[in-house]
Amino acid sequence: MYYYLGRLGNFGYLIYQLILSLRFIVRDRERIVYQTDKIGVEAIPIVLVVGIFAGTTIAWQAAYQFRGMAPLSLLGGQVTKTIMMEMAPVLTALVMSGRVGASMTAEIGGMKITEQIDALKTMSIDPVRYIVLPRFIALCLMMPVLGIFSMAIAVAGALTVCVLFLDISSYSFLNSVRDLFSFKDMAGGLVKTFFFGAIISLIGCYKGLETTGGTKGIGEATISSFVFSAISILISDFLLWIILF
Repeated sequence: MYYYLGRLGNFGYLIYQLILSLRFIVRDRERIVYQTDKIGVEAIPIVLVVGIFAGTTIAWQAAYQFRGMAPLSLLGGQVTKTIMMEMAPVLTALVMSGRVGASMTAEIGGMKITEQIDALKTMSIDPVRYIVLPRFIALCLMMPVLGIFSMAIAVAGALTVCVLFLDISSYSFLNSVRDLFSFKDMAGGLVKTFFFGAIISLIGCYKGLETTGGTKGIGEATISSFVFSAISILISDFLLWIILF
């Protein structure tokens, strides 16, 4: 029990140090831009792949559930709302927790094992400002952008399935989107991606900084980072649903 309380206290102290480091955002903008490119731009292809197949699958499932219960002319609007409020933000976050969060943990864990973080401290360089801050800001900024890409490609995939396989015209699909879509749906989804980005970066960096036990410890920390990130994303998704919608 005391072990887990100690870990929770360390995590809270990391957040406290990060908040104090926020005043250096402008001064550290070069490292933030570098991490933004590394974290966000390079992740666009996998986000697009996940988004398009998520959209096509949701369209098929919705059509199956609508048959005999609701007119298929409403399919476009309902699918779009589901994509923007839930599927695109959550799937994007889960993919990024595996691709970026685990990568952060492995990279920072390697620095911890090879005593590079200790070397930063001996040179009076704050590891939280130098390592955690750029990754935190970059992921918080890029997650909404990646969420927009995911939403757009998922809706395009759903439209393609409806036109080619479900005999729903593009006019009917888009007209349904116009009638049922609300900007609040997309805004709520983007707010969720911002919080998911904060969760992924904090857990990924924390697990990296707490890594011990050599290369075996790096592997264990990486797995733990992904598991805790995924669980935290799903829990926070539920809480944000209550708050936003």
